[in-house]
Amino acid sequence: MNSKDQISHDEYQKTADWLRAQTKHRPQVAIICGSGLGMLADALKCQDSFAYSDIPGFPQSTVQGHAGRLVFGELKGKTCVCMQGRFHMYEGHSLCKTTFPVRVFKLLGVKTLIVTNAAGSLADGLQPGDIMIIKDHINFPGLVGLNPLSGPNDDKFGTRFPAMSNCYNKELRCLAMDIGKQMGVASLLHEGVYAMVGGPNFESVAEAKLLHRLGVDAVGMSTAPEVVVATHCGLRVFGLSLITNKVVKSYEDTDSVNHEGVLEVGRLRAQTVQQLVTELISRMDIKNNSTNNDV
Repeated sequence: MNSKDQISHDEYQKTADWLRAQTKHRPQVAIICGSGLGMLADALKCQDSFAYSDIPGFPQSTVQGHAGRLVFGELKGKTCVCMQGRFHMYEGHSLCKTTFPVRVFKLLGVKTLIVTNAAGSLADGLQPGDIMIIKDHINFPGLVGLNPLSGPNDDKFGTRFPAMSNCYNKELRCLAMDIGKQMGVASLLHEGVYAMVGGPNFESVAEAKLLHRLGVDAVGMSTAPEVVVATHCGLRVFGLSLITNKVVKSYEDTDSVNHEGVLEVGRLRAQTVQQLVTELISRMDIKNNSTNNDV
């Protein structure tokens, strides 16, 4: 990572302090909304919302389906902050900027991060409209040195060499599956492995075949860097992928994917995803934040 891309601890702190001064909410849970999933913020009560362009240090989201707002509010007795729109490497952001909000959330006192995304299915058992609970990921940019933790380590956030073997919390994964059964949507829920690729193009047939052979169940263009940074600074993580399309794995297949179709599936499954995440948050064992939680 280029040294000019590095962000100092003071810069994260400046953004956290600005947000604290603008809202009385002290969030315990942060939610990052994927393409077409910004409706998760709609469930928050007593909202305070801020355009990314007004927040010091925040990059701008340029992708259709990402509103570009940070929303604070209450959900089932828990204080939350929700990103309506995330940042992607393919937009030209450095990985430090892509993951910038995660460390700000840590400084705000967040304990649990929920990440959502729209993803293409590689597993034969995953159909468009299904919801995949992420049990692990393959971070392809990270494997070739594009990692948000590259450069000098900030010991105030975490250790130099964080383990990633249990970055998706098993307790929350099991709870989500149980909630799905109680909602009557167990047939839509699956656990699986998510892979991040750089984008913005969708995968070639050869790339899709490779990913499938490597054991990837769903593929997208985000999430892994945010989870790496969250794990580094000690946040509990839950992730889900809304399956929006089947990835083409055959040269004889004439189907193709487009971003508009991805957003349409998001609209069709909006209520189910919102209900699942809302119920998950309501059952989380977390205490109210009564004091500031600086790192």
